[in-house]
Amino acid sequence: MTTTDTTPGTRGTTSPRDLIGRGLLAVAALATVGAAIRGMVYVGRVADDRIWIENWRMTAFWLVAGLFALLAWKPRAQRGVWEVLFAQKSVLVVIAVVLGDVPEAGEAGYVDFGLVVILVASYFLCRGWQGWRSTEKR
Repeated sequence: MTTTDTTPGTRGTTSPRDLIGRGLLAVAALATVGAAIRGMVYVGRVADDRIWIENWRMTAFWLVAGLFALLAWKPRAQRGVWEVLFAQKSVLVVIAVVLGDVPEAGEAGYVDFGLVVILVASYFLCRGWQGWRSTEKR
């Protein structure tokens, strides 16, 4: 069963593949919200010399959750969001590998790698590249 999708740059239907991709993106958004909430708890316990960076980190989780939510909501209407999010998560995976056994790098690297896999799968399932197509009639 398909439903109508009026997002610019789409073929006019939401396919099962599209729904799976959007579902994966929604899971990624919710998981990142969980990380943000965990960050809020952690910020309340850090030393004064770490308070700024931990608040920055916690707000970054909220930002990334919002980007995943935007992609889940209208995956073909977000020019550049896919690519920026993919680049940031990929860089974090590389940094985690380079840092090796640094505290938090291993766990975070695996989580970010999982998010990269979700992004790539969803990009193809949802045809994310169509966001770059012009919506103007020529």
